[in-house]
Amino acid sequence: MMPEAGASRIRFTPCPLGGLTVVERTPVEDSRGHLTRLYSTRAFDALGLEKPVVQINHTLTRRAGTVRGLHFQRPPHAETKLVLCLRGEVLDVAVDLRKHSPTLLRWHAETLSASNLRGLLIPEGFAHGFQTLSPDVELIYLHTADYAPAAEDGVHPLDPRLGIEWPLEITEMSDRDRGCRMLAPDFDGVML
Repeated sequence: MMPEAGASRIRFTPCPLGGLTVVERTPVEDSRGHLTRLYSTRAFDALGLEKPVVQINHTLTRRAGTVRGLHFQRPPHAETKLVLCLRGEVLDVAVDLRKHSPTLLRWHAETLSASNLRGLLIPEGFAHGFQTLSPDVELIYLHTADYAPAAEDGVHPLDPRLGIEWPLEITEMSDRDRGCRMLAPDFDGVML
């Protein structure tokens, strides 16, 4: 486990897939409630985040069981993203698509919720998706690259080569996500 990031009250824990990191926020609490820091440049710079956050997105997903993803942006618009859950609970999934990675096509999942104050820092070269485990889930995403429609890509969330174990029956998926391709048998990763 990496040390707590000083006064930022953010703790980083590496995952089994290189560069993928669980981010835990430590609340400051009193009788009114609590305060947590969502982001600190100093803390994330100490972790080795080389690019600044340039875009912040917020999603609301109404139905439990909904799957969104698996999305990524191709270079030169590849991005690192920090995903935080502000309301509800999700199973958040990251898939290593990096060419020459020893963990190519392996995935890792974390339960993120408003109550556990955990997030996932997903490096460039990973696809990202999630399944809502409760209704009315709100996520916030901090991105190191602006959205570039020409660079967007995705992998089908039910691709048998990945074998992702979604915990609930899938209740909803967008046409875009349903239309994502399955990985070709000769897929050998995305060059960064």
